[in-house]
Amino acid sequence: MLDLRYRTILAVAVPLMVSSFIQSIVLLTDAAFLSRFSTLAFDANGNAGLLYVTAFVCLVGMSDGSQILIARRIGEKKIDRVGRIFGTSISTLFLLATLLFCVLYFIIPQLLPLYSRSQELAEAQNSFLSIRSFALLLGIITLSIQAFFYAIGKTWVMLISAGIIAFSNILMDYLLIFGIGPFPRMGLEGAALASTLAELLGMLFLVIFLIFSKERKQYQLFAHFAFSWKSFRELLKIGSPMALQGFMALATWTIFFTWIEQMGSDELTISQNIRAIYFLAFIPIWGFSATTKTYISQYIGRGDFDSLIIIQRKIQLLTVIFLAVFFHGAFLYPEKLIALINPADQYIERSAEILRFVGFSLYIFGLGSVKLQTINGSGNTHVSFTIELICVLLYALFSYLFIKVWQFDIFWVWWIEYIYFISTAVLSVLYLHFFKWQNKQI
Repeated sequence: MLDLRYRTILAVAVPLMVSSFIQSIVLLTDAAFLSRFSTLAFDANGNAGLLYVTAFVCLVGMSDGSQILIARRIGEKKIDRVGRIFGTSISTLFLLATLLFCVLYFIIPQLLPLYSRSQELAEAQNSFLSIRSFALLLGIITLSIQAFFYAIGKTWVMLISAGIIAFSNILMDYLLIFGIGPFPRMGLEGAALASTLAELLGMLFLVIFLIFSKERKQYQLFAHFAFSWKSFRELLKIGSPMALQGFMALATWTIFFTWIEQMGSDELTISQNIRAIYFLAFIPIWGFSATTKTYISQYIGRGDFDSLIIIQRKIQLLTVIFLAVFFHGAFLYPEKLIALINPADQYIERSAEILRFVGFSLYIFGLGSVKLQTINGSGNTHVSFTIELICVLLYALFSYLFIKVWQFDIFWVWWIEYIYFISTAVLSVLYLHFFKWQNKQI
């Protein structure tokens, strides 16, 4: 069991944050390389990357369900259930990943030319997805193993995996995008291939580590490895709302960027610059979100309800502190951050202006995410799904009004971030305050 000392919370969260930081460096490197290759490749990577991530977060949501279930069974000291949850997770992710792969590889390429303002951009996105979509199949193993290590609090394993992915991706990006030495000059397709091969290496490391780890024996992972209908029903009950929640959030963001693309190419490039820098703020937010789920689930499983509010307050404080560390550049030197991603002078000033404006919304998101992930960690994932549904509907409605009806300048369009993050935080706080959520049985 995990204790409530800041040191222990950080021992769980810091490897997750460093892992997120490394992954963000990969995303930033992709953007920086491609912006220097061509603006078209930069914009296509941003929009097609959102389509890929929208599919991938469905897998993440289901694996989060596995993390919550494993953490709860460990808290209840039902070790024999862990292996069955793990085996069921792999089978479930296989079915879901296969479906999502078919959508990205066969269906989306038919739809992109229909709604994209630029047919050249649509073709570039299709070339990216024709390679990148294969990485969904790698997520079957990677996310299952990740859920297990997150649930037991051994998060530094994912840090090493992320390091392998980052180093190999950056190297292969450089070689394949620009065609260095004997490697072909592949541009956007090179970025997609580099990321996919890098994730394959990360997956292989996790498989080897798991096989030789002491936790495999301690939690009887393979002794009870099997598909279980009971575990499948539990996983669907807990994981499917989070999968849909992640899908809705990213799908709405994808629509948002599609509408921005229809405003004009300059507006799209400016917005892609901001999206890239966003990932610096997501480093502590995602790290402490995953930590919250594990802590809340374990402590509810143990029946220690008095500690739940302490967990939330401590993690919120740490989130704000680490946001100040990772994201202060958005306020103090946004021009320098933007220039690292995209050095084109015509985009820097306006991108920096918007980044400074929306930066405070990320602090609201950081505080609210702890509350939302408390709901998820308690097993009330249908409630978090409902909250997400309400918020993305508001996001879609106001995005449509801002862009299509009122035709705001791109600066004011980004007001939408405040609407989404504030509504998420307020609804999460209201639910936790007025409803009995601690006694959820899963």
